[in-house]
Amino acid sequence: MQDNRIGSIVIVGGGTAGWMAAASLQHHFRGTPLKITLIESSEIGTVGVGEATIPTIRRFYQALGLTDLDVMKATSATCKLGIRFNDWLEPGSSFIHPFGLFGQDLKGVPFHNYWLRLRQAGIDPGPMGDYSLGASLAAAGKFTLPSRNPPSSLSIFDWALHFDAGLFAKLMREVAEKAGVTRVDARITRVNLRPEDGFIESVDLDTGGRVAGELFIDCSGFRGLLIEEALQTGYESWDHWLMCDSALAVQSEGQGAPPPYTDVTALPAGWRWRIPLQHRYGNGYVYSSRHVSDEAARQTLVGAIDERLLREPRTIRFKPGRRLKAWNKNCIALGLAAGFLEPLESTSIALIETGIDKIKQLFPDRSFNPVVIDEFNDMSRREMERVRDFVILHYKANRRTDTDFWRHCREMSVPDTLQRKLDLFQARGHFVRYRWEMFQPASWLAIYAGFDLMPQTCDPSVEGLDTASLAGALAEMRKAVAGAVEAAPTHADFIEHNARPIAMAAQ
Repeated sequence: MQDNRIGSIVIVGGGTAGWMAAASLQHHFRGTPLKITLIESSEIGTVGVGEATIPTIRRFYQALGLTDLDVMKATSATCKLGIRFNDWLEPGSSFIHPFGLFGQDLKGVPFHNYWLRLRQAGIDPGPMGDYSLGASLAAAGKFTLPSRNPPSSLSIFDWALHFDAGLFAKLMREVAEKAGVTRVDARITRVNLRPEDGFIESVDLDTGGRVAGELFIDCSGFRGLLIEEALQTGYESWDHWLMCDSALAVQSEGQGAPPPYTDVTALPAGWRWRIPLQHRYGNGYVYSSRHVSDEAARQTLVGAIDERLLREPRTIRFKPGRRLKAWNKNCIALGLAAGFLEPLESTSIALIETGIDKIKQLFPDRSFNPVVIDEFNDMSRREMERVRDFVILHYKANRRTDTDFWRHCREMSVPDTLQRKLDLFQARGHFVRYRWEMFQPASWLAIYAGFDLMPQTCDPSVEGLDTASLAGALAEMRKAVAGAVEAAPTHADFIEHNARPIAMAAQ
């Protein structure tokens, strides 16, 4: 019987996406004859601004045999408990979207209904973040590892990393090459297609060589060398909902203790990020070029940074949206080659992870069955649309009146899938959950509460509760969270005692 198994994968492009794919796929297919080759040019830089992650990254590298502290020491990482949103609802507002739960569900009724019942009765239940250990630790600048056996849902939270993306890609390369991935340092000068079906057959290199393969993974960034330039797959733009199309990125010296969260601050034509690492800070301004000039954006960003800049700000252009197909013929796009959503919720690396997982789940044979490809594309499309809707919500929910940019965001129509979520939550406090959701109800609750989009009514089953007793119960929850925060070490102490890079610790 003919062996129809794929025997070779060629990954085009290194960086975070390429080396994550190489390391993970080599590990997954260890012990098989599958050969993985990665082609990158040391002369070509990567975008590399994504330094904030979500908790799924920890499961990714743990599957490769790396511990949290291994990665933190190798990448000068700090801990991330969530994202703090400043001035998004209106100037002066602030809330944290944590990686964790809020309060305790009782009798099968979600916690926010009890919180709403008190507010409905004219009793101030306090900020929603007071009922989240993750949000409260972040606000206090504290960090501790989550309990392995949490005594209640009040103790449940998760965490991610802020890391140097270049150092993380270097670590993934070390893991991949040690496991057997072959690296070719060269530029691709030509992509050769099979005349009979248009599949990619091989790529020519500036060194004079040629690399053939059966499955190609495009990690070439915005350019989409294979998926777009060679296969002309097409692109769906979402710029009518997400107007930001430019970013300025710059690194600065860090000052003081790094906070255990990412800071994102609304600005007149977009928003600014601030990401703390052990050895520096990452800063950037994501903006709409239709509403502010590049020079004005640069002045705004530089003026907001107190520390010495380590280089000049770099401009990045992008178009929010996705390739019409993430998998076309024998080519799969990962990372920026597959599409782009601004890094407001740190989803870029997470989408690389889920793309790799889908490759494993739906790994083809040489027939490249269209049913398999169609399922991959459907999963990819739906997942990216779900993340898109979550990001759009942050803009739609604002109450700022200071600029045309924010007024337009508030007044614009949104995708039907998002509008349905908004309508049902405000009408009944119900969380709509579609397939392929990256963000769970607790994350949606964090944004709804932060933007004061809470329902006017609560679950009928809690309307008969004695409000005095309920207020006492919620006060005990807040007290328990506050006690856990008080007992936790500072984030700076945790880093100093557990995660300093070897070279830095020796100084």
